[in-house]
Amino acid sequence: MTSAEPYPQLPPGLRERKKARTRIAIQRQAIRLFLDQGYEGTTVEQIAAAAEVSPSTFFRYFPTKEDVVIRDDYDRLMLDAFRAQPRDLTPVQAARAAIHQLAAVLGELSPDDLALEQERAILQFSVPEIRARFIDEVLRAFRLFAEAVAERVESLPEALPVRTFTGALLGALMGAYLPVADEGQEGAREIVALALSDQRMQQIDQALALLEAGLPL
Repeated sequence: MTSAEPYPQLPPGLRERKKARTRIAIQRQAIRLFLDQGYEGTTVEQIAAAAEVSPSTFFRYFPTKEDVVIRDDYDRLMLDAFRAQPRDLTPVQAARAAIHQLAAVLGELSPDDLALEQERAILQFSVPEIRARFIDEVLRAFRLFAEAVAERVESLPEALPVRTFTGALLGALMGAYLPVADEGQEGAREIVALALSDQRMQQIDQALALLEAGLPL
């Protein structure tokens, strides 16, 4: 869940399109270098040179070297879709609809962009520094989702029911993916492939149904 404009489409406006292209170029070059010469053996200066930008430009787009792998725009897309759902839907129903909309966006990825997502997944689960940084990204996503849930139920993000629900929602999603994430590089590739599959969406729907039913065991 967790980094710029998604690959299927660019945002409107010349300036925003240029920024999105620069960000994607930096990310593509970084991932290529990480896979070719290793994460530790690749410097920000090398990434910047390959993307034809300055190191200071790199840090304007990505606060750390780990972020160039972790950051995408899918959390924002998910949040926008969640906020756009009809107000008569429960938070779980709104989340389910938003997840299906995000899956539709992922389904529009080109073969090259799908390959890039698989490479990102491999690095996220195989490089200790990136995997550790991913925890911070999960916490960031938690705060953003808590704000969106609070808006829907007219509460506060720090309210215990809101925080408890948000944690349960993210936990349900993680429960659908973590078994695959522990299977190394092949598991990382499978995560991206399964994100687009009917089987994975059915598992997510089942997890959300359990959440809506009060998590019976």
